[in-house]
Amino acid sequence: MPDISLTTLVLLCAAALLAGWIDAVVGGGGLLLLPALLLGLPQVPAAHILGTNKAVAIVGTTGAAVTYVRKAPVRVRTAVRIGLAALAGSMGGAFFAAGISSAVLRPVIMVVLLGVAAFVMLRPSFGTGAGEGPVTRARVVTAIVLVGGGIGFYDGLFGPGTGTFLVLALTAVLHLDLVTASATAKIVNVCTNAGALAMFAYQGTVLWRLAALMALFNLAGGMTGARMALRGGAEFVRGVLLVVVFSLVAKLAFDQWG
Repeated sequence: MPDISLTTLVLLCAAALLAGWIDAVVGGGGLLLLPALLLGLPQVPAAHILGTNKAVAIVGTTGAAVTYVRKAPVRVRTAVRIGLAALAGSMGGAFFAAGISSAVLRPVIMVVLLGVAAFVMLRPSFGTGAGEGPVTRARVVTAIVLVGGGIGFYDGLFGPGTGTFLVLALTAVLHLDLVTASATAKIVNVCTNAGALAMFAYQGTVLWRLAALMALFNLAGGMTGARMALRGGAEFVRGVLLVVVFSLVAKLAFDQWG
């Protein structure tokens, strides 16, 4: 592990705690955790930052997933199928990533996110499970192929906001309430994080000692966030979702024009 000051270590652990909370509620914890690692460890190669990020995130994600599965009506089998499709999609996205300019993708993603925010604000019933039709086999297949494969591909290609996109897509396609969608997204995230972490570990680009310490805080944040989402219900998740969406737009805009 590189030499890290006590102040930096405390800030990284605090970032891991808050990122775990955000990720458990509505996804998007990476918006905080990855920049924190990049700023706190400027001398560390990017590959090691990414590998350490995954080693931390998978612990909090798993803790949140377990908490949700115990108390929310999650279809674990369907979630795992979507997760495996997302894992395959992320590998495909990573393969093409070198040929894609993020400067081209950022404006497109910003427009999509702003459209999503407007939709969520103008349709109060979205994510409550009210007024939605039955979940057919065709919708399940669509979720596996398009939500899993498509968003997994995006995760490998570009990445920011993957968890948030998962929650929104699962809510729309499978008619889930936002709490159940968040729970399902956590299981999918465990699958994709496991695949990515296995590759980083194989390449030797994980700072395991630092990751182990930060993972404890990420786990605490993830489990706390899941419990709060279960208690607060769809309206609580909806509020956090909008905050995360606008934060993601702001970050992408800063990356593009800042």
